[in-house]
Amino acid sequence: MLNCVFFLFCLFSYPFSYCFQLRAHTVTVLFILTCALVYVTLLEETPQDTAYNTKRGIVASILVFLCFGVTQAKDGPFTRPHPAYWRFWLCVTVVYELFLIFILFQTVHDGRQFMKYIDPKLGVPLPERDYGGNCLIYDPGNTTDPFHNIWDKMDGFVPAHFLGWYIKTLMIRDWWMCMIISVMFEFLEYSLEHQLPNFSECWWDHWIMDVLVCNGLGIYCGMKTLAWLSMKPYQWQGLWNIPTYKGKIKRIAFQFTPYSWVKFEWKPASNLRRWLAVLGIIFMFLLAELNTFYLKFVLWMPPEHYLVLLRLVFFVNVGGVAMREIYDFMDDPKFHKKLGQQAWLVAAITVTEFLIVVKYDPNTIMLPIPFFITQCWLLGILLIFIWTLWRFFIRDITLRYKETRRRKQEVSADRERPQGNGSTATPSGRSKLNGSSETLRQRKT
Repeated sequence: MLNCVFFLFCLFSYPFSYCFQLRAHTVTVLFILTCALVYVTLLEETPQDTAYNTKRGIVASILVFLCFGVTQAKDGPFTRPHPAYWRFWLCVTVVYELFLIFILFQTVHDGRQFMKYIDPKLGVPLPERDYGGNCLIYDPGNTTDPFHNIWDKMDGFVPAHFLGWYIKTLMIRDWWMCMIISVMFEFLEYSLEHQLPNFSECWWDHWIMDVLVCNGLGIYCGMKTLAWLSMKPYQWQGLWNIPTYKGKIKRIAFQFTPYSWVKFEWKPASNLRRWLAVLGIIFMFLLAELNTFYLKFVLWMPPEHYLVLLRLVFFVNVGGVAMREIYDFMDDPKFHKKLGQQAWLVAAITVTEFLIVVKYDPNTIMLPIPFFITQCWLLGILLIFIWTLWRFFIRDITLRYKETRRRKQEVSADRERPQGNGSTATPSGRSKLNGSSETLRQRKT
């Protein structure tokens, strides 16, 4: 595995070694990559283990592709801390989508057992934890610790909820959209708790700990950070041009902040196109959140497994770029004529993950939703449809009709307005152009 370590060193040392020199260095990376391949071919003895060699070959192929992408891929909208950093995550997105496509084309048994090649502990069905049950905030029956229900819910997911919504706020940059997604996901948990046991939570866990404390506090801190970033002066200076060490350290720290700031103004009610786009963004966000729970359920991964954490880290790095590309595509379609590459890949990944869930456990997905929950969702969808119809069709037609009627009334009033001799006759077109006959007579005299 020494060659893989060497590959990783070459790959990750490249962006940071040239952190303040925004150049690709394609020849340098090609030379280092060639040296690594020559070392593996001529100096390293190939093991006789077929499974080990297969894994090593796949890892090496992925690393070579990442080296190519870091140097040759198209730059995205972000440049800090280094364009190569975002090109790297773009290539990781491609690799992850290819991995999902591979899993999608396997049988359910083979796909679950394939996870053993990543971690031998996987491939075993795991019981889901039920967060419901006793929902008493103060349990008088437990004399030792009456508040044990609250302490049981204070696990590692509490700071994860806060940090997750802090980062989502930095991605979306809108308080209303964040709150709508946060509340809607709690309604989804209520609606789907008959499918996944860990969706079953106490009411205070849903609305107090999740929505108000964790999500609300994360959104609040995120909005404060956005306010600071929007007011921060962006005056970049070369590192070696700064005379003091304190200034150099501050400049290095600011390298991990945006190069410039763009305030997102979604304006969903401005026109039908933006309204449908915002609805699509909310839908994809909620679907990606549900995929987190359903994927670990169908692939038998425990919630604390490092693959679950890596997936969240992946979406943290690619989500911000995708949201910026979506906003640019919505806000200025004449300049951004097509959807950005990262946004396209994130949408494809979200759909592919959902298809894996549908294929691997259709029985869970097709469990009938309780009738009263179905009624609530149908009512909500109907209200959205009615509001859309009124806002972008009926209201516009009514406003246009009122404007046309007002103009007609103004024209009629102009025609009926009395002239100097008290008559209500409207001057002819020739009089409008040449003035009244009296004025013309005076001009001739």
